[in-house]
Amino acid sequence: MTDTRAFATLAARSRAPLCSVTALVVAAGLATTAQAQTAPPAPAISPQPLAAAPQAAPAPRPAETGVVNRILVNGNQRIDQTTVLSYLPIQPGDTVDPVVLDVALRTLQRTQLFADIQLGLQPNGDLVVSIVENPIINQIVFEGNSALSEKKLTEEVTLSPRGIYTRAKVQEDVGKIIELYRLSGRISATVSPKLVQLEQNRVDVIFEIDEGPETGLQAITFMGNTAYSDSELREVMVSKESAWYRLFSSNDNYDPNRLDYDREQLRKFYTNRGYYDFRVVSGVAELVPDDSAFGITLTVDEGDKYNFGEISVVTENDRLNADFLKLLIPIKTGDLYESDKIESSVDALTFAAGSAGYAFVDIRPTYRANPETNLVDVTFNISEGQRVYIDRINVVGNNRTLDYVVRRELMLTEGDAFNRTLVERSRNNLRALGFFKDVEIKEERGSAPDRSVVNVTVTEQPTGELSVGAGFSSAESYTINLGITERNFRGRGQNVVARAEWGSLRQQIDFRFTEPKFLGRDVGAGFDLFHSRYDFQEESSFDYRSTGAGLRLSFPINGYTRLSTRYFIKDDEIIVPTGYCNTGGSGSRALCEQVGASLNSSVGYTIGIDRRNDPIRPTRGWSGTLRQDLAGVGGDVNYVKTEVEGTYYYGITPSWIVSVAGSAGYVGGWAGDAVRINDRFFRGGNTFRGFETAGMGPRDLTTQDALGGNFYAVGTVELTVPNFLPDTYGIRTSLFADVGTLGVLDDRYTITSTGVLDPNIVDDLSLRAAAGVSIHWKSPMGPIRFDLSKILKGEDYDRTETFRFSTSTQFN
Repeated sequence: MTDTRAFATLAARSRAPLCSVTALVVAAGLATTAQAQTAPPAPAISPQPLAAAPQAAPAPRPAETGVVNRILVNGNQRIDQTTVLSYLPIQPGDTVDPVVLDVALRTLQRTQLFADIQLGLQPNGDLVVSIVENPIINQIVFEGNSALSEKKLTEEVTLSPRGIYTRAKVQEDVGKIIELYRLSGRISATVSPKLVQLEQNRVDVIFEIDEGPETGLQAITFMGNTAYSDSELREVMVSKESAWYRLFSSNDNYDPNRLDYDREQLRKFYTNRGYYDFRVVSGVAELVPDDSAFGITLTVDEGDKYNFGEISVVTENDRLNADFLKLLIPIKTGDLYESDKIESSVDALTFAAGSAGYAFVDIRPTYRANPETNLVDVTFNISEGQRVYIDRINVVGNNRTLDYVVRRELMLTEGDAFNRTLVERSRNNLRALGFFKDVEIKEERGSAPDRSVVNVTVTEQPTGELSVGAGFSSAESYTINLGITERNFRGRGQNVVARAEWGSLRQQIDFRFTEPKFLGRDVGAGFDLFHSRYDFQEESSFDYRSTGAGLRLSFPINGYTRLSTRYFIKDDEIIVPTGYCNTGGSGSRALCEQVGASLNSSVGYTIGIDRRNDPIRPTRGWSGTLRQDLAGVGGDVNYVKTEVEGTYYYGITPSWIVSVAGSAGYVGGWAGDAVRINDRFFRGGNTFRGFETAGMGPRDLTTQDALGGNFYAVGTVELTVPNFLPDTYGIRTSLFADVGTLGVLDDRYTITSTGVLDPNIVDDLSLRAAAGVSIHWKSPMGPIRFDLSKILKGEDYDRTETFRFSTSTQFN
């Protein structure tokens, strides 16, 4: 194909009377095969004509220079003449020469609308523009693909039906398809683009694909390693050796980009264990003789182990005190050298400078390694940065959520001094909403050196859920549910839940509405309507029915603490089998005294503190809540119920996370009232693993009814461990240990009328303990949980279980 620019330039230099370019349009197919290599070059496409290509009509012999009298357009079919003239930088009355025509030619060429362009100025002053339009794409067809779906390929290519065909776009799309196959482990994939010419200057574009075999990893070997074995280093890498059990993983396919990432992972592994001057000398990937797999050999130089030497901070800004900043650095002289601690130190110093209003400080650590002492001195150099104010806040990506819903979660506004602490808290606020898959907040320089622009980029995710499902568990034989949930109603951030559930143990209908910013203030308000019935016949010989409504109000006390208040009124009823409480019946005295309906009117509050580093998957920090409810604001029931709980998180690595949780509660009656069985605490099942639902605590030995308790205390230690499955599977594994107690009934139920302890009622507040493994699977049908437990401490009358399987009550 003749290069348009070169042709036009040559014509101008030789003072040829005509500037032209000829583009070849294929009538029925072109064939070019692009071979993927380890780092594939852009494939060349060589169109081959199978029929005569349309040509522009020959123009009369043009003049060299002159004044344009008229502009005539020839050869246009779909494109209107006025459109062509709008692109042409020449008007009637202009004086043109070969240089001007060359510029006009280039301008039309850049539109990519034309396969051929000819410009000529006639002796009579007519400027003739002869064009051949590029064809329109009728459809895109993929042939030979099985490993990758047509949908995935369509998302990758830039060509589309009703779009304009150009060779450049075909070249680009062939490269993208090959790269897609390369990333999926098919290094030898080839792509041959074909064209089928249709009437009305339309074409079908066909990508003929030869996927080739998957190229696995036969072996990953290391040379030069002495401190760590090959198997230990393989665990660090994302690339894995091919194995039969990795059927659903692509990490056992060779990918050069992944190998580069693995080299960086190895560097981080070693430098976090004291090997300051570690380096990967080389990484070689070679095909095995039958071309079925690659073998990777990595040569490493471990070097010596180093400790941290002198740590210092140097700052050019007098308002940033170097001695104070040094106290924020999580490094001490003599500590083992760890590169992650350098990054953490930079983050801490940047955060401190940002909190002081200096958004664009530059912190550069410099190193001085002493091979004789094996010490690394580190100096953190903080470059001068002035106090910065926010010029503008841009919010992008919120296609559904209204702009003000995003902005009200930000703790900064235009004109405020930039504060990195508030930026991070704003990001956590947005993530905690659950409306967005990803939230990114970046700052850039504004209209002046002391001004910055804050860009908030959010990625929306579905917030509505229609749940129709049926499930079962080891505790509840079946459950059927229908629910509608919208966490971002009309894009206003309002939460609406309507749900109906029918199960063997529980039947429930409820409706909830929450306005998170009531009256435009940072106050959440909502109401609840509900009706439920619980079957406790197996656990405690009674059914429990409750119908009621409630009002809620919540507001922040500070950036980490929130106070929630509530009022609920409900009609409760305890129902026992016929004859259970009759004279001479087998009913428990502790239960029979409470049979019947009662009106419960209560007020309460909850104080919640959240100091976790991430509201979704925390690896650091802690959270805690304090709840209290006072029943007796009218109604028939009088009690005070208090509960407190807290959890601390510590991430050893991103995959190994320790959490320590504790909770306790006490409920006591007032005005002479005893606590009713439906208001007591029950533990077991999902609340204390290893015991059945209501399987621990006070019990009537005659009827074997669980009676619950007025007091409980439970502690849990859980270690999340890697299970070597990709995150896309949604499977999390943890080891746990639960320890706790439950008891303290009112005296009227444990002491007989003669003033002695009732021998049939056990309420010894004894200690229980269990340990085991929990597997959480975020399956396509909804969350599923498996618990394998071993009782370490219990009582003979407790009801225990070794295995528990449960599902969520809803699924998408």
